Order: sequence, then C-alpha cells, then structure tokens
Amino acid sequence: MAKRQAGTQTTLRDRVTISGVGVHSGATVTMTLLPAEADTGILFYRTDIDVAADVAIPARIDAIGPTELCTTLNIDRLSVATVEHLLATFSGLSVDNVIVEIDGPEVPVMDGSAVAFVDAIESVGLVPLAAPRAYIEVLHPVRVEQGSSYAELRPFDGRRFEIEIDFDHRLVGRQMVIVDLTAESFRNELARARTFGFLADVERLIAAGFARGASLDNAVVVAEDRILNPEGLRASDEFVRHKALDAVGDLALAGAPILGAYRSYRGGHKLNARMVEALLSDPSAYRIVERPSLRPEPMRAESAVALAGAALGPDRS
Repeated sequence: MAKRQAGTQTTLRDRVTISGVGVHSGATVTMTLLPAEADTGILFYRTDIDVAADVAIPARIDAIGPTELCTTLNIDRLSVATVEHLLATFSGLSVDNVIVEIDGPEVPVMDGSAVAFVDAIESVGLVPLAAPRAYIEVLHPVRVEQGSSYAELRPFDGRRFEIEIDFDHRLVGRQMVIVDLTAESFRNELARARTFGFLADVERLIAAGFARGASLDNAVVVAEDRILNPEGLRASDEFVRHKALDAVGDLALAGAPILGAYRSYRGGHKLNARMVEALLSDPSAYRIVERPSLRPEPMRAESAVALAGAALGPDRS
C-alpha cells in the first residue's frame, strides 16, 4: 500500500475487478472499483441496466433501503444489495473516493468475509488526494433501542467498536469484541470473519427464494450440535467479529469516518442504520472536523465469550 499523507482523502491507484456470486440472488456478478476525484465519496453504478448508466447510487444513509437480510442502497428504483462488507473495507482501509461499477443487483459475497476486497484494494494500492478528510466527531452520547437491543455512540478520540451478541445457541452464545479501528486492526481482527447463519434459517430462506447463492464456501452454517463447515471457525469468536465487520460497513453510511465509540448489544443492520440516522438528525450531537492523524489508545481486539439474527437471516442477535 502506498504511504498516505495523514488527514488527506484517498482513492485507488488503479482500477481492479472482482467477480463472485450474490449470496441472496445466486447470480454471478462482476464489479469494478475505479479511482475517483476528491469529494466523490463512494458511488455505485448498475452497468447491467441501460437506463441506469448515469444514475449514481450513493453510499449514504439517505439512500438506505431494506436492512432485514443485508444492507441495501436504492435510488430512483435502482438498488444494490449486500454492500456492507465492501463498505466496511473502504472504511477500514480509509478509502474515501471510489466508483463502483456493478453488473448485477448485489455485491458478490466472495467467501463471506471482506478479505477478498482487502486483497483487491491492496493489489492496486491507494494514492492521496489534494483535499483534507472530514470526520464526524461525536460530541455527546446518542442512543437508540429496538426491543432488547440497543446501540449508542459516545465521544472518543478515535474509532472504537464495542460489539456484543447474545444468541440462544450453545455454539454461539454471548460474545463481545472491542476494536480500535485502524487499517491494521481491520485487516487482522475483522476482515476474515465470515457471515454466518443457522441451518434452520438457511433452509427457510432458500424455500422463500433467498440465499440462493449461499453455501459452505461463503458462510459459516451452524447446525443444532455442530459447525457444518469442514474447516471449522477462523476464530472462536468469529461470530461477533463478523457482526463488528457489518457495523463498520453500516456506519460508513454516515458519509465520513465517525470519531467516537460505537457500542451495540444484539445489534444488526437495522439498528446500525438507525444509529447513523439518530446521530445525523441531532445537530448538537456532532461536528465536522479535520484531523491530521488519529491516535486512539492502543488496544488489540478483546473477546469475552460468556456462553458457548444470523447474518444470512433476519437480524435477531
């Protein structure tokens, strides 16, 4: 990766193409990431629809669509689904400006994690742009609740994610991870965590016409008494690390990196989106700042597994 000037916006050094299967559509999708000018942000273009050639779908909260099965963006009746892992990669690696050309309705799931996107971006590298990066600094706590779930943002000099899940399943149970987000921590602690689902949910979703592209190659599938993937888990707390990966991607819809600590309990895409909406709807809760560098207090990802929503199914953690 190219060395970046601290506090400046970035884009890709060159274009890079990625192909794979959509986890819900089952369709093969080709996606090209292209460099973009400063202040472009992240824009999606559907190249498979002639009338959509010039219609940009922005990765912003005001373009949010359905969030039950994944995070979807839509505008002018055009949509792109399952954007969370790609947006998490842009946010985690501090990629500010990218044009995403995609020839299908859904970002490819790859192996269920973000590692393929990290590899693709690092294969071409980043370049700094002659424009400062803006941050959204949290000034006072903001909280949203949804049944027994809640999320909150509070002031913090850095980008911290404190994610806790609690599933009534002995192989998942209650887990928590705390990560101070940097490019290094994203690569090492979150990027390889795969989406997961419970066998009963996967069967129900397939019967309903969803999860057509789901397989053991792109998801961790949890049966009643065992993990069905022959290779097992990549980490004992891979479940909560994936939920943290999703949260990084969903909070990227704020349109700029959030300086603050994000805490969620039994969260998911819908709760993450509501958190962004709540923050941006309260002008007293944040301000836009430019920071030359971030120096959060050092912390490696910590995990607390208290007991032994699935990502493929509706949020219910």
